Amino acid sequence: MAADLRDKTAIVTGGAGGIGTSISVNFAGAGAKVVLASRNQERLDALAERIAGMGGEALAVATDITVPDSVEALMARTVERFGRIDVLVNNAGGGSRMRAPEQTPYEEWVRLVDFNLTGTFLCCIAAGKRMIEQSRGNIINIASTAGTKGNPYMLHYSAAKAGVISLTNNLAFGWARHNINVNCIAPGLIATEAMKRHGAIPAATSEDGSPVPPLELPPGPEDVANLARYLASDAASAITGELIPVRAWFKSDRFWQ
Repeated sequence: MAADLRDKTAIVTGGAGGIGTSISVNFAGAGAKVVLASRNQERLDALAERIAGMGGEALAVATDITVPDSVEALMARTVERFGRIDVLVNNAGGGSRMRAPEQTPYEEWVRLVDFNLTGTFLCCIAAGKRMIEQSRGNIINIASTAGTKGNPYMLHYSAAKAGVISLTNNLAFGWARHNINVNCIAPGLIATEAMKRHGAIPAATSEDGSPVPPLELPPGPEDVANLARYLASDAASAITGELIPVRAWFKSDRFWQ
């Protein structure tokens, strides 16, 4: 069974970011009607135009996932436009600059936990209520390998992503009787354009000029999008409550260094 998303309506939060753009375009290419959500309406509109140029259909909705009323408005507009919510991808999130644990400001802790965990919770519950009424749905939460092995230099981010993993497990258990799949993708370091600009992505060639094997390099955002597309499709209908990393064999996403 192919990863076909025709006749499905999918919400992608953080839909115009690095990974979010890849997921949104991938889903549209698979036939889904895509609802793009983030705080930046201008970027959403530009991506919606790009998808329309591909022959797809997209709705851009400026949303702050940390505000319950904003999340509820996103869900209501989706149902008003497309009649249902088949797939929710909770991709919105973000980190901060590296710092020692004891130098973590309280305000920064609250901000990152709200953005990465509370926002995901709010979206899950708001969409889940509609999915329960439909007796069907699919939720894909984007966590991080930092949520599995930790990151003491960004402890609030890794703690929040660990919470997303636990949230996924709990919802998968609670909503299995409603035929709602809930899974979690844990990207490692992903070669987005932003990470390339920050110099965080290693070179694809060794010092002697020989190519580095692709599986020893960070994956690209399209690799996360391909997995999300599979999980969103009917081909993955028996998969729920799972955590699947996307990290190739990039050592820092597996071991302390």
